Amino acid sequence: MKQEVLSRIQKSFPLVERPFRSIAEDLGMKEEDVLAILQEEKSKNIIRQTSAIFDTKRLGYVSSLVAFKIDEADIDEAVSIINSHPGISHNYERNHEFNIWFTIAVAPDSKLGLEKSVEILASLTKAKSHIILPTLKLFKISVKLDTTGKDEKKEKVKKVKHTEIEMTPLHHAIIRRVQYDIDIVSEPFKKIIDELDIDYDTFFSILKQLQNAGVMRRFASILNHRKAGFGANAMVVWDVDQEKGEAAGEQAAAFSAVSHCYLRPKYENWPYNLFTMIHGKTKEETNAVIEEIANEIDARSYMPLYSSREFKKVRIEYFTPEFEAWENLHVKEEG
Repeated sequence: MKQEVLSRIQKSFPLVERPFRSIAEDLGMKEEDVLAILQEEKSKNIIRQTSAIFDTKRLGYVSSLVAFKIDEADIDEAVSIINSHPGISHNYERNHEFNIWFTIAVAPDSKLGLEKSVEILASLTKAKSHIILPTLKLFKISVKLDTTGKDEKKEKVKKVKHTEIEMTPLHHAIIRRVQYDIDIVSEPFKKIIDELDIDYDTFFSILKQLQNAGVMRRFASILNHRKAGFGANAMVVWDVDQEKGEAAGEQAAAFSAVSHCYLRPKYENWPYNLFTMIHGKTKEETNAVIEEIANEIDARSYMPLYSSREFKKVRIEYFTPEFEAWENLHVKEEG
């Protein structure tokens, strides 16, 4: 039942007072058995984090994927410099002359803005070249690893219409707390309830509001890909005609093995505009999915970029003073 439990917490985490009892009831298990399984998987670092997953843009942050071309001898120092920015959530070395790939976000009140922040990082790391690849169109963002081997090859990607929301201090207070990893205990939200001196109904009502408004994408567990057995994770980039980009993105996003799918800009030195993250247990498995997608979408060419090293993979901490501190330091340096 372990694989069923791991599958469930990635896909549909119950936002109730005792979520693990709810999962246990659905799977015909005891709550203590579900807790024991998850506590063990957490201790093995197979479960990376269980928390709210927020939409950076809906929170007012500006973000982008960025690629740097760094000399091999400078990579370690460059990575340390890049990772010092509080808006860096992912940072990988990939098999291309653009070898360092990271995602960066800057806060709504950023003095520098995203492009200037990237320019500073490029200068500090001695990057020979860099490209900024913001999202032009999002088709899918949902990491759900098939731990049971029972998932369908394709899935329907839902298009959700978001409601408007007026954010109050309580909304922000809840966001600041639910962005962090919960404890695997019977009542994992009790600490937040007690700290904010609110009841469960108020707490879950606000989480529902945040989700309906698209501010919170979902509440779920994210697994450590490699430790969960998914060692062949490729960012596959595709060169598609602009007018065919939306159709190609929708087709690629329908594959269950695709966790992320975006349209991004092209440049003279970068002809690829459709980006897909594909997860498999082996390169053969991942390559088979890539081939299926290639047979289905209309692309001039494509290239799988496998990650050779993972330097950082965390959730951005929203509404914290670290963003301002980093900018103040580098504004002084620029001056």
